[in-house]
Amino acid sequence: MTPAWTIPSAFAGALLVLLLPARMAMASRVVALVAAIVGALAAGVSCLARLRDPDAGIWSFNVPWVPEPGIRFHLAADGLALTLLFLTGITAIAGVLFSWNVEKRPRAFFAWFLTIIGGAYGVFLSRDAFLLFVFYEIVILPKYLLIAIWGSTNKEYGAMKLTMYSIGASALILLGIATAYAAAGGTSFDLMHLASANYSDGLQAWAFPVLFLGFAVLAGVWPLHTWAPTGHVAAPTAASMLLAGVVMKLGAYGALVVAMPLFEQGFEQWKPVIAGLAVTGILYGALTALTQKDLKFVIGYSSVSHMGFILLGLAVANHWGLRGAVMQMISHGIIAGLLFGIAGRVVYERTHTRDLMALKDFDLWKTLPGAALGFTLATAASMGLPGFSGFVAEISVIIGLWQKWPWLTALVALGIIVTGAFSLRALHRAFFPERSPSDAPPAKLPPLTWPEISAIVLLLAVSIAIGLYPKPWIALIDEALRSPLFQSFLTQP
Repeated sequence: MTPAWTIPSAFAGALLVLLLPARMAMASRVVALVAAIVGALAAGVSCLARLRDPDAGIWSFNVPWVPEPGIRFHLAADGLALTLLFLTGITAIAGVLFSWNVEKRPRAFFAWFLTIIGGAYGVFLSRDAFLLFVFYEIVILPKYLLIAIWGSTNKEYGAMKLTMYSIGASALILLGIATAYAAAGGTSFDLMHLASANYSDGLQAWAFPVLFLGFAVLAGVWPLHTWAPTGHVAAPTAASMLLAGVVMKLGAYGALVVAMPLFEQGFEQWKPVIAGLAVTGILYGALTALTQKDLKFVIGYSSVSHMGFILLGLAVANHWGLRGAVMQMISHGIIAGLLFGIAGRVVYERTHTRDLMALKDFDLWKTLPGAALGFTLATAASMGLPGFSGFVAEISVIIGLWQKWPWLTALVALGIIVTGAFSLRALHRAFFPERSPSDAPPAKLPPLTWPEISAIVLLLAVSIAIGLYPKPWIALIDEALRSPLFQSFLTQP
């Protein structure tokens, strides 16, 4: 299997689900799961093949698409793309499993879900800037529909807010790409061609922040992050997992692969601003999460804080920083997906509340011990404890930050401390509450289902595997960072 299987598997799965008779709800779930597994297997097998033979040429598919303006259907899978394809595939499998109980229009639900997955695969594989933008836009409509139709808690507001932010950010991205295309001669949208062009300092000074900000909005950059917690809370479980686990990574990936290589001098000029916004996001997200009463809002603001590490790694732009940023993309995708899955599907569907104080009445560590164990391990991973993927990612970013701006590490350390505080607070109040003997006995809750157990085990296994043995992931990322695309702005060590 090659990376070529990823995009067709998702879109073909979405089409096949829609073609099924309305009465075949179970078949739609099975088709969605098979499509997700095929995509994840294709990404996983491709990762293993790349590790076995790192000197082999990367997989590529490059044919003319719209010849007149120089748009090509150019896909390629280096180590960076492969790791993010694998993240997308794993999140897709877990999302389908956590959505196994969806009864309302399941065919449409899984079709839109797989469409987002296909769009994400396309973004990570695209090497033509215009093609990347097309795949990027494919994700917008399904996001809105998943939240507006299947969501909860101000779902129309959350869906519209996310969509408006996305459309505004897309306008900035299109402006930045069009500017680079015109200034590079107007002959090709190929990323290497655009990155090798000689842009004036004046153009880069304004074009870079426009393009970077367009991508950074979807990455949850402060203060344009407010769509994220609202969207996460309003979204159904699988959509929350996709938003935090995959969609936010599209913005970070676009900033790394498009904005920074194209306008490297503009990036050099704006580095301190990006770092300042990233550190502010880390602290703001953590402090805000510490005050929340809704479990999903805690996780939503936690995502804003953790995405700050990705943006900080990009701003540092040395080898440790970029390596840590990509590792954080993978790690946060897995951990956030697990936290949202347990909070939204396992807990909320049974208790019909996410209020931390109201959950006390259910004594979840006794009534749902499997969920309590899974959330405890996910919390440890989110806090960046050794043995989990979060530690590998965050320590890499901090090492890179120490080499570039050591004085900022104190603020980041404060953010990590606050992360521990809000994580333990939410864990304690939701799953291990203090109860007195006079309290009424908790209601009996349905046990975990096999799809839920499978999704929890899958995500935990990936996070622990990366935490205990990160070498393969580091090898793939380092191989990609040696690409000429990144050499113009990558500083050593």
